[in-house]
Amino acid sequence: MAQVYEKLHACYESVRKITDFQPKVAIVLGSGLGDFAKEIQVEKEVPYSDIAGFPVSTVKGHDGKFIFGYLGNVPVVCMKGRVHYYEGYAMSDVVLPTRLMKLLGAEILFLTNAAGGINSALNAGDLMLITDQIACFVPNPLIGPNEDALGTRFPDMSEIYDHALSDIIRDHAKANSISIGEGVYAQLTGPSYESPAEIRMLKTMGADAVGMSTTVEAIAARHMGMRVCGISFISNKAAGLSANPLSHEEVQQAADAASEKFCRLVKDSVLAFGGLA
Repeated sequence: MAQVYEKLHACYESVRKITDFQPKVAIVLGSGLGDFAKEIQVEKEVPYSDIAGFPVSTVKGHDGKFIFGYLGNVPVVCMKGRVHYYEGYAMSDVVLPTRLMKLLGAEILFLTNAAGGINSALNAGDLMLITDQIACFVPNPLIGPNEDALGTRFPDMSEIYDHALSDIIRDHAKANSISIGEGVYAQLTGPSYESPAEIRMLKTMGADAVGMSTTVEAIAARHMGMRVCGISFISNKAAGLSANPLSHEEVQQAADAASEKFCRLVKDSVLAFGGLA
């Protein structure tokens, strides 16, 4: 963990040489949801490749940069393109961006992702407020010696997704006449999509949506004391629930169609978060 902590601080120092911007809210944009970045009054963009030792996203549709700026009067850092475990990075690298945004000043983490719908009530194009998660299919990012400077050895995960933040999202969905479901998000490693049998297993375990990110970032954030909320964009029915084969292109096309309502809901919610962070 000492090595992990040293790398994290090296990344912090690298960013601080570029900008002294202090965000309150950190936003992670999932696959196909990068258009939200256009809502930000940009102060500074920092490509991941400009940060010494920082993992670089290799996924199509993930630009790979931090955007520092304002939504209204709320200072934010937006992660346009995340790093995934399936890209071959160590789990400590996958959650390094989350930890870095906390060190830079963010107190709230707003996670978003594209996910396959398991719950029969969720259809392609829907939004789902994440109320809980299942992360037992990926390595826990806290495995190994604990770094006390980041958080306690055994952090409580009974309320990963902050109730007050979730209420704000619900309120703004209602105010904007945006239909939003709620449910449990499960993360598998990817990069292959899940088999129909795996989807049946997840449904039995109580999962409503599934993807290849998010849960480990939420764990790392809660370990450091951040308040967390999240929205899944349902890009498709999960394997075995639709006659159509799954593809990354389908995810991006569906996200484009839902971009307007997604951007409106996230923006209004973050503006409300500004009074809490």
